[in-house]
Amino acid sequence: MKNTSDEIGSGGRVQAPIVVRMGVSDFQQKVLEKLARLETMMDMIIGNGHLGRMQLAEDRLGALEKNDLRRTVYDRIVIAGITFAITLAIGVIAAWRNFFGLK
Repeated sequence: MKNTSDEIGSGGRVQAPIVVRMGVSDFQQKVLEKLARLETMMDMIIGNGHLGRMQLAEDRLGALEKNDLRRTVYDRIVIAGITFAITLAIGVIAAWRNFFGLK
């Protein structure tokens, strides 16, 4: 083997190659297996012409936002009603006390 300028490092030393060769068939088999698993996961998450997990999650989020907005409006109405009832009760009690001369 000839020492080219690429193989000779600083100081004139010969560097060992960084890449270790595996059997091509083993490497290809591992890559293809990982690629198949990755493709399956992507199809499951995004959906391949069908509803995927992301689409289902977006649909659920939209329904939750709609219910949250509706619930917020109902909560405000109920809180306003309770506040009005408490204020009315305090006013009636104060008027009743003044009517009977109680302090």
